[in-house]
Amino acid sequence: MDRAPCPTADPWWPIVSKLLSLYHALPAPVRPVVASLRGFHLRSWRYGSETDQLAQEALQRDRWSPQEWRQWQQKALKDLLHRASTEVPHYRDYWRNWKTPGRVTSLPDWPILEKESLRANPKAFLADGCKPKKMFHDHTSGTTGKSLDLWESRDTVRAWYALFEARCRLWYGVSRHDRWGMLGGQLIVPVAQRRPPFWVWNSGLDQLYLSAYHLAPDLISHYLKALSTYRVTYLLGYTSALYALAMEVLESGRKGPQMKVVITNAEPLFDYQRQAIAEAFNCPVRETYGMAELVVAASECEAGRMHLWPEAGITEIVDGDKPAPDGQAGDLVCTGLSNPDMPLVRYRVGDRAALAATDDRCPCGRTLPVLNSIEGRLDDVLYTIDGRVIGRLDPVFKAGVPIREAQIIQDGLDRIRVLYVPAPGFTNVDRELIVARLQARLGPMNVVMESLSEIPRTANGKFRAVVCNLSSDEKKKARRGQVEELVGS
Repeated sequence: MDRAPCPTADPWWPIVSKLLSLYHALPAPVRPVVASLRGFHLRSWRYGSETDQLAQEALQRDRWSPQEWRQWQQKALKDLLHRASTEVPHYRDYWRNWKTPGRVTSLPDWPILEKESLRANPKAFLADGCKPKKMFHDHTSGTTGKSLDLWESRDTVRAWYALFEARCRLWYGVSRHDRWGMLGGQLIVPVAQRRPPFWVWNSGLDQLYLSAYHLAPDLISHYLKALSTYRVTYLLGYTSALYALAMEVLESGRKGPQMKVVITNAEPLFDYQRQAIAEAFNCPVRETYGMAELVVAASECEAGRMHLWPEAGITEIVDGDKPAPDGQAGDLVCTGLSNPDMPLVRYRVGDRAALAATDDRCPCGRTLPVLNSIEGRLDDVLYTIDGRVIGRLDPVFKAGVPIREAQIIQDGLDRIRVLYVPAPGFTNVDRELIVARLQARLGPMNVVMESLSEIPRTANGKFRAVVCNLSSDEKKKARRGQVEELVGS
């Protein structure tokens, strides 16, 4: 949600980028100005005069018949496969080796694309004639700690955010013009800071961005006051951070400001979390699913079911390299239809899911396909000595740190281990940078760096970006602030 365009895509970006680099050195009153400049810059990429029409057209497609969707996807897929096989270096080189080029039109005959291939040579997936310096550049570590470089045209970015407007806002009775809060992983102020503000107002996006790193029990009241002061009408953010905020509201007996809706992203939403968040903010809680690669997305309707966005791509569920039996969970393999300039064909997302039967109609009346379950993104959360619960820490590995993948393991309230696979060029400076970023977010913490050739997987082959080895009792005591008997034990 806070990705930035490529520096040379806009003549104003060098100025905005320079101000952002100085953000933490600026006085508190000046920071909202810098955040707002970034917001206006992002708004110029995401939204235009066509946005409202595109959003309304998406809402109309919500009730297309399965046949209409098949026809639409088949036409989009035909165009995409033709372009990929003739204009995209990675795929063009692959199909040159085949004596039966007719197989190009058959999606099952295309190989499954693994993240490592995309990570190793991302520009090989750009179509001929595309100029990265004039495209939207997204550098993300993703949910697995593996960095990815992605590029999108302005048309692609705006089409995507129009879908988001339709199915993540208008479905829930809000719009991009409402004042909203985002509880996320950007470091707004140093984690050692104990006085508010722990947020910054971004007038370019009508957004109050709240730090997920300062949700200590004694600071929650400041967050609640800020939500009221800035007249925030709905919240979006990491599930674990929203849950931590909600639990402090409930356990303290405070009255949380009423929201129109709370929207979770980036992490799975469990029933106990949904119940707590809904009770704290007296509103519905809706789950969303998506990723920077723009190959699959889903959002929850009022009937509590997760609907796929067919415009995003074609979704397969596979067991290894073969189709999984109907209704059975398997690896998500997706062919993106929304970014023809960087097409990802049969891309293994890294999550596991199961699809509902095609004749399983949702009570909401929409005919969009339904995801029965999403088994991926089951990262643990970490606990700090001052009672905070920290969710995803992927920003620690962003900004081009040369590592292939990383895993954070918490063995105690004052000790974590970082298992990492270094890439060429990794130095002690990078190692110290990771340690500093973690301590900036987690506070006083002994960080042990362990270099490996490969990060161990679970028994079923899953990668866990964060592992918390604290016992249930230790977690409860941490949440209650009873840490003196746990630290150093």
